[in-house]
Amino acid sequence: MGFKYETHLHTSNSSKCGRSEGTEYVPYYKALGYDGIFVTDHFYLGNTCIPRELPWEEWVHRYCDAYRVTKAAGDAIGLKVFFGWETSYAGEDFLIYGLDEEWLLAHPDIRYWDQKEQYEHVHADGGLVVQAHPFRERNYQTEVKIHPYHSDAWEVANCGNKPYQDVLAYTYAKEHGITMTAGSDIHRAAGSDNGCLFGMITDAPLNSAKDYVDLVKSGTGYRLNVAEGWHANRPQNPWFDVFCYNEDHERIRLAGEFFPGAPTAVDPH
Repeated sequence: MGFKYETHLHTSNSSKCGRSEGTEYVPYYKALGYDGIFVTDHFYLGNTCIPRELPWEEWVHRYCDAYRVTKAAGDAIGLKVFFGWETSYAGEDFLIYGLDEEWLLAHPDIRYWDQKEQYEHVHADGGLVVQAHPFRERNYQTEVKIHPYHSDAWEVANCGNKPYQDVLAYTYAKEHGITMTAGSDIHRAAGSDNGCLFGMITDAPLNSAKDYVDLVKSGTGYRLNVAEGWHANRPQNPWFDVFCYNEDHERIRLAGEFFPGAPTAVDPH
């Protein structure tokens, strides 16, 4: 039992890659027994469909419209809808929770922060930073970059990943004591890339995004909602070189195999 939430969702209202409007997700998730969803559209430096030439205030308002219309639809049928966003750094993505439109309006310089500055500012104001799909390998990347020091948790199950990428994230997080989350990274209200739906199951209902922030930071009162045996899939070593950023935001290449003797993944290019 418990309360089930989708934590990673893109709408066509604000994400260029989204295939369904936010309002389409509401009956879809309600019918599947979910208690709530987080709208986490791609932000300013990511795959947004909101024109960047707009003034900052107008850009933020237009960006947040997806959440507003989705929440109104959720309120009408009893599905909770919470706000978040996914920010990007050339192949590295971070999910931000617990802050709102007013916070974004007050921080136009967010467009120029690096990962360390993002973490410090978000954390200072009570938000949560989750590195999304940290071991993802795609054809638009040339390396994997992980941030254990500039995130509160890692998304170790993502429906847009190949299974070995989630196995890598899960194994590394478990070995290094990194808090874990899961999400579907869904782009259309008809299923995910791998046919599964992931997310989080909480012991108590969430009444706000802040409740989710506090829960994840506490490390208790929830569990991952993932396909059975998902992290028991056959391990593979990453194709790309992996770089870890330390507390001072310095790059360190991680040498050696993650799984000695296991095969290496296929070149994503």
